[in-house]
Amino acid sequence: MELAQLQALDATVREGTLEAAARALHLTPSAVSQRLRALEIATGRVLLVRSKPVQVTESGAAVLRLARQIDLLTADTARELGGGTAERPPALPIAVNADSMNTWVLPALAPLAAEYTLDLHREDQEHTSALLRAGAVMAAITTEADPVPGCSVTRLGSMRYRPMAAPDFAARWFPDGPTREALRRAPIVVFDRKDDLQHVYLRRRLGPDADPPAHHVPASADFLAAIVLGFGWGMVLDLQRPGGALVELDPDGAVDVVLHWQQWKLRSESLDRVRAAIEQAARQRLDQAESGAATRS
Repeated sequence: MELAQLQALDATVREGTLEAAARALHLTPSAVSQRLRALEIATGRVLLVRSKPVQVTESGAAVLRLARQIDLLTADTARELGGGTAERPPALPIAVNADSMNTWVLPALAPLAAEYTLDLHREDQEHTSALLRAGAVMAAITTEADPVPGCSVTRLGSMRYRPMAAPDFAARWFPDGPTREALRRAPIVVFDRKDDLQHVYLRRRLGPDADPPAHHVPASADFLAAIVLGFGWGMVLDLQRPGGALVELDPDGAVDVVLHWQQWKLRSESLDRVRAAIEQAARQRLDQAESGAATRS
């Protein structure tokens, strides 16, 4: 496997098409295609499905992981040899859940934005580890405590969610509090179809068959706005809790989501600096949230 072939694979997956990869590499699409074919011949495997966007096969994911590891180490070495500068900033693909991105991750990474190209993939915290396994990202914030093969794991802390609603909504649907009958009928707001937090709470109260009407609002700020506007009730993160705009439905209904940082086991200054920034921010924000939640409980 040649470096130019690995770079063609990385660029094609990152950009989504041969044409876009060619522009990024300052090549013709034909030249990119030839390098990809040569790489598949060298490995003896089909690495890509030529769809739009391209899809990585299981074998392609393993080779993609190698390509990105080499690219990162090459960029780190160039920075070291060049006295702290590189010809181009190394690209760091990272998977982050929406609530973390919306509250504490972006400020943590901001000091590094001038030195690295940050490729943030938004995904539910229950599913970010799949991007690590596929080689799509080098690191992820995830709920998975067991390390993905080839990765190290560090506990970051927990985010606490509470069942909350607008005062008028609570008065209409929960005049006697969150009774079993009211919870079966009252509409809920769900982030997307991977968001299970509302149903985690409902299963605690109602068992496995809880299925009230659900509004799907797939953006953190809009999800919160929908609850404030009375679309339904939802599990609201303490870090996003608006003062006075919502009421807590059930003081005993908090759900804690424990987050971990997983990254490739690679001796990389770039990855280590990102991890340090994430861990420092998590200690400041998540630990405060945990201690504040404990005080209110």
